[in-house]
Amino acid sequence: MKRLAIFASGSGTNLENLLTKIRDKELKAIAALVFSDKPGAPCLERARKFDVPVVSFPPKAFYDKHAFESRVIETVEQYEVDYILLAGYMRIIMPRFIKRFPWRIINIHPSFLPAFKGAHGIKDAFEARSEKTGVTVHFVTEDVDAGPIILQEEVPIYPGDTLEVLEARVHETEYRVYPQAVKLVLEGKVTVENNQIKFVEQK
Repeated sequence: MKRLAIFASGSGTNLENLLTKIRDKELKAIAALVFSDKPGAPCLERARKFDVPVVSFPPKAFYDKHAFESRVIETVEQYEVDYILLAGYMRIIMPRFIKRFPWRIINIHPSFLPAFKGAHGIKDAFEARSEKTGVTVHFVTEDVDAGPIILQEEVPIYPGDTLEVLEARVHETEYRVYPQAVKLVLEGKVTVENNQIKFVEQK
């Protein structure tokens, strides 16, 4: 089975959802590692409940970003990881890291890309008074929130919504769509050719 590393920085609800799917064998994979750049983050406590190896160290503990990134790469390689899943990981993945693991890093973004890129996708859609937003799962490339899209689903924004209500609706969609996308990758039903997603027909 493929070995997964899950990166998170915050509360870790997407992380917990993925670990639950792995534990319940809905995702046929091994949770090899949970990494966080924030040693005190709640996501780490969620991970420990699943008896998954946990590693955490902050960027400020290193001389510069390059040194931090080198340590992260070493950690991923130490655990012999096949894919890296970003689940609320709030650092931009640097080009050297992406080149080291080409088409092996997957991210979930809380908007219907290419609309509302960046760290505040839900809030930006809400404040723009858009009629809809969404959830996008994509491979990570050097262009932020612009990699080949594996799955997307629209999420409506209703006139009476508060930001909190919209956030809950988006998160509910994330918990369903992210495992679906990961499953496609694990089952070999998705490849990338010429920076474009290709869905592979199973014989």
